[in-house]
Amino acid sequence: MTKGKTITTYLIDGHPNGIRTCFISNKICKAVVVPRAKLMGAKKRSELHQPALYILLSDSEDKIYIGETEDFLSRIRDHEAKKSFWEQAIIFVSKDNDLTKSDVKYLEYLAIKQAQETARYTTDENKTSPKPTNLPEHQLAFIEEFFEDLCTLATSLGVPVFETVKQKNQELFYHCRKSVTATGFYSESGFTVLKGAMIPIQTSPVFVGKKKRDEKLKLNSIMVDKETVKLERDLTFKSPSAAASFCYGKASNGWTTWVNDTGQTLDEVYRNRIEN
Repeated sequence: MTKGKTITTYLIDGHPNGIRTCFISNKICKAVVVPRAKLMGAKKRSELHQPALYILLSDSEDKIYIGETEDFLSRIRDHEAKKSFWEQAIIFVSKDNDLTKSDVKYLEYLAIKQAQETARYTTDENKTSPKPTNLPEHQLAFIEEFFEDLCTLATSLGVPVFETVKQKNQELFYHCRKSVTATGFYSESGFTVLKGAMIPIQTSPVFVGKKKRDEKLKLNSIMVDKETVKLERDLTFKSPSAAASFCYGKASNGWTTWVNDTGQTLDEVYRNRIEN
């Protein structure tokens, strides 16, 4: 049985899109969300002067930057001047202020590695992949637990950058359009297209997601021939339609293009389950 968790979000200035903190009850990991427009107001936050892992992200692009610092408010000055893509920062700190430089460097290693494996966001803003720092056995166990809580907080904030989606008992669905051979499943995390999918390289000239699709293909697939690529890892999308459009290279209604092994569409299967 899965244990429930209580996550508390506090709106610092009373505005849901302003500076806010988020933490899990009985855990020391704490997230501070700072919109770029509110950086001046964040200067009063003492926890932003301590060692931290942070994520810079865009509201319009699936792009992030992951970093570590001993003082976020000092470090962000450089990003404010040199990185234009981001509109929001999420900073993860210890409520007890007991993280060290070595701790946050190890967290950065775990975070970038996990983000690259899940491939939910583009991480090319991180030009290098850090190496793990040497931590004592007891501290390593502490940091790995801290990272698990950090992942939970990130997903609860609508940024599932570290979320690994695994197939359990979900029914498999298949893409029923020509030129696409893809299998996937639907879950609370979205629609996951499984590794091995064969999809066309070309997209429709009017497909608005072409740029994002090209970036994902470049990072997560290999060429089969001049017209087709093969996915090298599972990819999770926010919706069945986003997954179908990615596979097809054209706007597509995933509720009708994903079908099970009896030919029922995803829409028919889930509508029947709700009605029954």
